[in-house]
Amino acid sequence: MPNVNMTSGKTRRAEVAGGGFAGLTAAIALKQSGWDVTLHEKGPELRAFGAGIYLWYNGLRVLEGLGALEEVLEGSHTPPTYETWMHNKSVSKETFNGLPWRVMTRSHLHTALANRVRALGIEIRVNSEAVSADPEGRLTLQTGETIEADLIVGADGVGSKVRDSIGFEQDRWDSTDGIIRLIVPRKKQELGHGEWDNTIDMWNFWPRVQRILYSPCNDDELYLGLMAPAADPRGSRVPLDLEVWVEMFPFLEPCLVEAAKLKSARYDRYATTRLDSWTRGKVALVGDAAHAMCPALAQGAGCAMVNAFSLAQELETASSVEDAIVDWEKRIRPITDRCQALSGDYAANRSLSKGNMFTPAALEAARYDPLRRVYSWPQ
Repeated sequence: MPNVNMTSGKTRRAEVAGGGFAGLTAAIALKQSGWDVTLHEKGPELRAFGAGIYLWYNGLRVLEGLGALEEVLEGSHTPPTYETWMHNKSVSKETFNGLPWRVMTRSHLHTALANRVRALGIEIRVNSEAVSADPEGRLTLQTGETIEADLIVGADGVGSKVRDSIGFEQDRWDSTDGIIRLIVPRKKQELGHGEWDNTIDMWNFWPRVQRILYSPCNDDELYLGLMAPAADPRGSRVPLDLEVWVEMFPFLEPCLVEAAKLKSARYDRYATTRLDSWTRGKVALVGDAAHAMCPALAQGAGCAMVNAFSLAQELETASSVEDAIVDWEKRIRPITDRCQALSGDYAANRSLSKGNMFTPAALEAARYDPLRRVYSWPQ
């Protein structure tokens, strides 16, 4: 059913800035709720950036609501356990009481969402960068074109121009550590004996601080997250300094050799952004534009997708867009705030190295069911 503007009698219109996970989710969810939607992507095509990604129960339920879950499950992987190693010895194996989770390449998830956007007939405008917005419902593009809408969704990332043009108050900070994220061939046979279908979080603190998050995505692809302090010139070097990583993790040499070949690799500091508000008038911010977080709890994408999906839910029967998006933030933001804070604390203290750190508090966001708006998985 069309979602109608009570004043004009026309179908409500949303302009979504940003073609990442948050923007795609918002566009699909709004379209399914009866909105006319245009998705703006500043690049020449819709495509994913980055390497691998984790989705938990909350994100998987969003995919179910969007009609994209089946495609994502095909070609992704649930490891038997999340295993933690300290100095190459296993210290814990966690199964999260059966809580669903999945590992995949970012391109796999992005393709499934983009396919759903196209299937719904959502208008996609590429080479269309949003440079500013105002709370009255006007979006300005880099061409100078200004578009009026009932809702503007700023899903344009950590450097959001939608957000910064309006002047949301924000705190931003980087952590001590950073990460090199890569997709390489599994090389499972070459690795030899071992539980190589698990996620294995490998930590070393001596003679230098280095961590590898080993995450199989499917039968053929492996997601590697290589963490080192920003102050370590060899650990943070890209392309990869093969010698320094093989010295610490010799059993992963077949995979690391492939990783060192990737000239496009980059080292990213862990970043956090906290805003005074996610909304202003007819503008709502979702994803990294609103709440960029450290990846310790692997909830950046999950929270972004839940929040984008929940925005459309809140607007389904609302007569006032402005009131509805304020109510949306009040309802959904506390979950994200707690997740962001704990994820930042875990990153700062390297807490995951202890093992068994996916406590009920750490899994709060993961356990949330956005379709039913409840925590529906036992702790």
